[in-house]
Amino acid sequence: MRWFRAVALVSVGLGCLMAAVFLLLPNDQTSGAGMSSLRLEQIPFDGARAYEYLKQLCEIGPRMSGSPGMEAQQKLLVDHFTKLGAKVRLQRFRARHPAGEADVAMANVIVEWHPESKERVLLCTHYDTLPFPMLDRMNPRGRFVGANDGGSGTALLMALGHDMPTLKCHYGVDFVFFDGEEFIFSPHDPYFLGSEFFATMYVEEPPPHRYRWAVLLDMVGDADLQIFQERYSMSWPDTRPLVEEIWATARRLGVREFIPRRKHEVRDDHLSLRNIGKIPACNIIDFDYPPWHTMADTPERCSALSLAKVGWVVREWLSATQPGRP
Repeated sequence: MRWFRAVALVSVGLGCLMAAVFLLLPNDQTSGAGMSSLRLEQIPFDGARAYEYLKQLCEIGPRMSGSPGMEAQQKLLVDHFTKLGAKVRLQRFRARHPAGEADVAMANVIVEWHPESKERVLLCTHYDTLPFPMLDRMNPRGRFVGANDGGSGTALLMALGHDMPTLKCHYGVDFVFFDGEEFIFSPHDPYFLGSEFFATMYVEEPPPHRYRWAVLLDMVGDADLQIFQERYSMSWPDTRPLVEEIWATARRLGVREFIPRRKHEVRDDHLSLRNIGKIPACNIIDFDYPPWHTMADTPERCSALSLAKVGWVVREWLSATQPGRP
């Protein structure tokens, strides 16, 4: 994902690259943001299981597009969701290597629950990791495992998969794991390759179903969790009710980390879904995360409690969603 409206300089490899890390300095400050008093054992979503999945993903190592780590992760996901009873398929495509090398084979992983339903909700995340920790001041060409950025949304959906066979929902549900979200070697390389391909195919080769809503989960494992309302998601009239309903669910559950104020404007996979696929899509993202794009983005900076809180909110919103309302 990319953040707007300020510029940082990053030294990468042999040269200095201008990193388009854009910071939106908000008018609405973070005063009043608080942490809920909920304990892990009080939350009826298995955050400990999600955290174990997060660690398992990071043990694979770097999982950038086209790498052995990505192939291992794809196999893990296919096996995992197949065992849980979902219909799983790979949506394969190829993308140009930004460094001018041979094309790279990529694949979105699509997991379908109750595939017979024609009205569906899409829960998605990116599961690739950045090739290098570009913003790491000490070693911008070092090893990057993307615990929060790439791992947290994937782990949360892996845990949510255990609940899906028995979850009462008025819609069919798809989980989609996007490849190529940040297969970048300079700030000017194209982002969001997987979501753009997915959205384009949704339009050019329409499936027999329709997505009523899409919810993107990105960087949701931060141990110091604060999730503000993302500005693109709130600016679109067709998506704002979705955001408000999810944050209302969090308020009802006492999850205060969902803060009902706008803050960051983040270019992310939800833009492809909404602008290309015409699917109302919102982004649940904690962008106040100092280890972002550094070697310090490790499981130790994430927590089972944060994953439990986000997973609980998403699951409760999903089960309450009915036709005619978000």
